[in-house]
Amino acid sequence: MKERLEAASPSERGIFAAGVAERLMSWHEALPKDAQAAFTLSLRPLLNSVWEGALGDSTAFTAISHAVADYMLSEHCHNDGQDGPDDADESAAAATLHAAHAYLFGCTDFAVWVSGRGVEAVDQHLEHLADQEEEDLPDPDEALIAELQRQLRDLDLIAGHSTELRHAKFGLPVDTSLRLRAELRTPLSSRD
Repeated sequence: MKERLEAASPSERGIFAAGVAERLMSWHEALPKDAQAAFTLSLRPLLNSVWEGALGDSTAFTAISHAVADYMLSEHCHNDGQDGPDDADESAAAATLHAAHAYLFGCTDFAVWVSGRGVEAVDQHLEHLADQEEEDLPDPDEALIAELQRQLRDLDLIAGHSTELRHAKFGLPVDTSLRLRAELRTPLSSRD
């Protein structure tokens, strides 16, 4: 996965990271209310801004940088290890924060970390189902492979728009952004 992400443009990595983070956020939002984390839910506006920026709205940069700065100055960003709040370590929260960094800085590592969170979330979901003694559990290896295959298909879809996305961070015409939203955000966000 890392090699594919290194070969992608910073804008393509931003779209990829937003797609994985969106799926994790959607899963989190679908949990029962008592299982949802307030901090994770508070990051929904940031994820929406990452999508807008990644799809060519250059004005989203300010909202994303402010949200990241607010996080960096909060109690959720710490070096206290197990002694500090772990809210930002929840998969959807961490993926959203890494997606914001991937958009802002274009670094491969942030997109790789989002990819890893996607795989980790599948593993955690399977553990949860096993703890619930659910029947007909999917094979863990097959589920993890399916997530990695999904991510590779996402990268293939994104690569088909590489020319348009190459400089999306700096702004695209509104009609192009709207078309890319339909052609990329919708399929990258789906759980299937």
